[in-house]
Amino acid sequence: MRKVVSLIHISLDGYAAGPNGELEWAIVDKETSSFVDGFIESVDTAIYGRITYQMMKDYWPTVPSDPESTQHDLDHSRWVEDVTKVVFSRTLDAVDWNNTTLVRDHYADAINSLKHQEGGDIMIFGSPRLVHVLAQDGLIDEYVINLNPLLLGGGTPFFKDIQGSASLKLVTAKQFHSGVVGLHYQSAG
Repeated sequence: MRKVVSLIHISLDGYAAGPNGELEWAIVDKETSSFVDGFIESVDTAIYGRITYQMMKDYWPTVPSDPESTQHDLDHSRWVEDVTKVVFSRTLDAVDWNNTTLVRDHYADAINSLKHQEGGDIMIFGSPRLVHVLAQDGLIDEYVINLNPLLLGGGTPFFKDIQGSASLKLVTAKQFHSGVVGLHYQSAG
């Protein structure tokens, strides 16, 4: 069965986005990108909530024509263009990015269906509000967290409204020169 992996940057005080949705505080450099790339190698399905989907759709297709793009960004833009993408949103009426499907309701059923299909891992990119919903139902198998060395003091929390407890097993903890700590947890249940 395929695994569902949540990938996110968070602040030390547990926020995945600032008070106005800002993300520019997240440290994305060669070390953190390399850490993330190690997980993406096994992924063939990307999952987004509405906000992250719109942000990704507006950015990644522009990378190939941007003369400032790094080779890493060019490679990732090709990957994200080709990968199967699933957007979970109750407010979008349609999606129009290559290889993208919209799920408007019955999120747990859709995740369980994806998990039982053939293929690689399924990765949730950012999308903290979607993570809130899926974590409540115990549908996330692993968490890859880049813990950033700053306090935001408010914003969108990464974990919210968790019912009961969920034991996790630390697989990897990696400290980067920037002060970011890359954490990889698996569900112990």
